[in-house]
Amino acid sequence: MARLPRLTLPGHLHHVLQRGNNRQPIFADREDYETMLALLADNAPRHGIAVHAYVLMGNHFHLLATPSTADGLPQWMQAVGRRYVQYFNRRHGRTGTLWEGRYRCAILEPERYLVPAMVYLDWNPVRAGLAAQPADYPWSSHAHWVGLRNDRLLTPHAQYWALGNTPFAREAAYAQRVQVGIGSAEQQALTDSALGGWALGSPEFVEALQQRTPRRVARGRAGRPPAARPE
Repeated sequence: MARLPRLTLPGHLHHVLQRGNNRQPIFADREDYETMLALLADNAPRHGIAVHAYVLMGNHFHLLATPSTADGLPQWMQAVGRRYVQYFNRRHGRTGTLWEGRYRCAILEPERYLVPAMVYLDWNPVRAGLAAQPADYPWSSHAHWVGLRNDRLLTPHAQYWALGNTPFAREAAYAQRVQVGIGSAEQQALTDSALGGWALGSPEFVEALQQRTPRRVARGRAGRPPAARPE
């Protein structure tokens, strides 16, 4: 079955996932991580992208971002990906592709999934055994949102602002949400939606998205519809 085209809609929250080819490393050291973050930050405003959260892992990375135009997200990812591959190949003396094909993305309902998705990203290094706590991992947006550093790449989403009336209140509330974590079902739903490109949200949210595009936005039931029973 042919892969569905990516679903990208302006003004909506997208969970983006890009993997290394054959799960190979795409970051070898601090300079590589810093180069990717600089490319993301430099190119985001050029393409009308607001980045709300990120985590860079050894062989993949996740982003939560809202594009302001229909073609902003693919153009941003293409620009960043192309420049990073040129840099990485030159610096590490390699040739050929670095990415596992095209990036994957899914639209999330922010009222339900913005904060859980941020928490999901923050715990990714801990789940992978790279850190004991989210605050111990330097290559995610966690430290920014709990007030430990200022990150020029990031733009707060309205759902983050809703966590409190002051910066301190928001940071404290978010830190508490991170420590509570998310359940296994919610974690699996976020993973499956990103890998499959399916929208994640309430039935009403998904239906409203479906009205905006001919592309199927939610996983359908496999097989043919059941035949009607005879009366």
